[in-house]
Amino acid sequence: MVDTETLKEVLPHYVAMFLLVFLALTVVRATTGEIGFWAELVVIAVVVFAYRPVVHRLGVAPAAWERR
Repeated sequence: MVDTETLKEVLPHYVAMFLLVFLALTVVRATTGEIGFWAELVVIAVVVFAYRPVVHRLGVAPAAWERR
């Protein structure tokens, strides 16, 4: 079970990731026009899987992610 402190620590990062997905999709659609479902899924996967390593390198990762 996740404790409340850990949830409070990681929640802003998941909100930021959610917003980055929408921003990335908006930018891709604005530059290339309408893209298909699978291309959107690839953009989403890239943002989601790249977020955590980028946050670690920037040094702003929550402590809950550092323990793993």
